Amino acid sequence: MKQYIQVRHAQGIHNVDGDKNYKAYMSPEYFDAHITPLGWQQVDNLRKHVHECGLAKRIDLVITSPLLRTLQTAVGVFGGDGYTDRMDVVPLMVANAGNSGRAAISSLNCPPIVAVELCREHLGVHPCDKRRNISDYQFLFPAVDFSLIESDEDTWWKADVRETKEEVAARGQKFLNWLWTRKEKEIAIVTHSGFLFHTLSALGNDCHPLVKKEICKHFANCELRSMVIVDRSMIGFDPSMTNYPGKTPSGLDLPSDVVDEKAD
Repeated sequence: MKQYIQVRHAQGIHNVDGDKNYKAYMSPEYFDAHITPLGWQQVDNLRKHVHECGLAKRIDLVITSPLLRTLQTAVGVFGGDGYTDRMDVVPLMVANAGNSGRAAISSLNCPPIVAVELCREHLGVHPCDKRRNISDYQFLFPAVDFSLIESDEDTWWKADVRETKEEVAARGQKFLNWLWTRKEKEIAIVTHSGFLFHTLSALGNDCHPLVKKEICKHFANCELRSMVIVDRSMIGFDPSMTNYPGKTPSGLDLPSDVVDEKAD
């Protein structure tokens, strides 16, 4: 049995305009979008929640998509309490990384944070979903582990080809299969709404319709949900006491996939 803590990134600059006009997702201005000042407030709120409910002490590993908004969210929520200027301690995030205006974040007393390419957002066409070079991220997030990513440059994102929903779901299944091989039992995953929706929708095909409806709801920014995956031979269900709705503020906050569908 493994417990996965799923977190959608905090509000990005692309989310603000994308909610108003879906064409904003096509803007080069939002390349590898960073999170907004409101997004950092959402990060602070979720960080407080995971500490108050005891979740922070139980997580063995944090997996993050290698995009700026997910990296910022991952280190902000699950990183150390504050940067201590010690020569023997590498910070998780340097000061003002990604125009954040934030102080450096410590790597002390927190789980390892590992970047994994498989849990990236729906690939292609939208510049906000294209990552920068890994060498650039390594400068901004020195203590994050990028060793599992094979290419420095982004070879997955294509300007003129967008992944199909089926391809996203297949990538999500491959990601879950890889997660199952990890020795850690409680893993936090900081990723994207589109990736979560298509992955969980495919996973929900084996579930009761009411369960599928529940797990396939779109994630709000900085929303946290806990999911336990067990062998089919195991039974029983305990409702999670750690879920966090992430609705700050309330109202529209749709991922680009949904906006695209509405536009169509």
